Amino acid sequence: MNDKLHLDKAHLLEQLKQMLRIRLFEEKCAELYAQEKIRGFLHLYIGEEAVGVMAALSPEDNIVATYREHGHALARGLSMQSVMAEMYGRTNGCSKGRGGSMHLFDKKQHFYGGNAIVGGGLPLATGLAMANKQLKKSAIAVCFFGEGAVAEGEFHEVMNLAVLWQLPILFICENNGYAMGTALALSESETNIAKKAHSYGMPAWQVDGMNVVNVEAATTKAVQYVRSHQQPYFLECQTYRFRGHSSFDGQLYRDKAEIEQWKKHGPVKQLKHWLIQNHQLSDNDFNRIESQIKQEIIEAINFAEQGQWEPVEDLCKDVYSPATPKINTKAEQGGLA
Repeated sequence: MNDKLHLDKAHLLEQLKQMLRIRLFEEKCAELYAQEKIRGFLHLYIGEEAVGVMAALSPEDNIVATYREHGHALARGLSMQSVMAEMYGRTNGCSKGRGGSMHLFDKKQHFYGGNAIVGGGLPLATGLAMANKQLKKSAIAVCFFGEGAVAEGEFHEVMNLAVLWQLPILFICENNGYAMGTALALSESETNIAKKAHSYGMPAWQVDGMNVVNVEAATTKAVQYVRSHQQPYFLECQTYRFRGHSSFDGQLYRDKAEIEQWKKHGPVKQLKHWLIQNHQLSDNDFNRIESQIKQEIIEAINFAEQGQWEPVEDLCKDVYSPATPKINTKAEQGGLA
């Protein structure tokens, strides 16, 4: 897709800031994980920060993400403090400390996870799209997932139903080439994921997922289509994660030289280089932005460490919904045989 997008300096600088926020936040999270201040699993987004999707959405749109969702959450507008506190498992976190890294949630931002199950967000987003259609809302659903989810049955079921029921949903496949640790060509006979979606009858395109401007331009066109036609649309963002699938990944399935080659075209580096080349950014400007973000991270850590652990007596709260009152039928009252 070669769609043009009119962007001014302020917007491009904001996009650079958002990507750098994600990068520095996650690098700090990796340090905190090594110090055992963050526990459980940790799936980093480093290398995939070109989240131009969020800039094309309205505040009412529903977002469903994967377990690699820190970048989505920050770009959507969740505060860094609430996200860091959630990583710490504290009650001042966005999911009250119960979700951790993989289950960030914020109803006010219409951010519905953070889903730990591969492909698990696909039917949830489809349900949100159906609800929006039934209630005649202007909001659309946006579902992020990796190419590993394409091997799941939910993917094909959802592609079919979205077209069959004409649902207002935008699918964003972040294709980093390896899923958990298997090269796409070794698991899929057709490696063009967009072509798979197109076979179900929806518009589907591949886009350079390392270029935030290209991602935003493609998303803007896609969102306009979904809103005006009330039909699904599919984007495959071709990207690359610079670190392993999780913190326990030895990355034996790919060469270090390949990683270094991709790093040369990383989303942060690309936009920074373009802005400097076109005299829209100086090294001092960049250093000032970086310093501001590092201060924000320090404040987020302090906020998280001041948070409380959930009391043991509250651990069963919100596990089950309250029982509904039993309604006596005529049969139970002896009115029917």
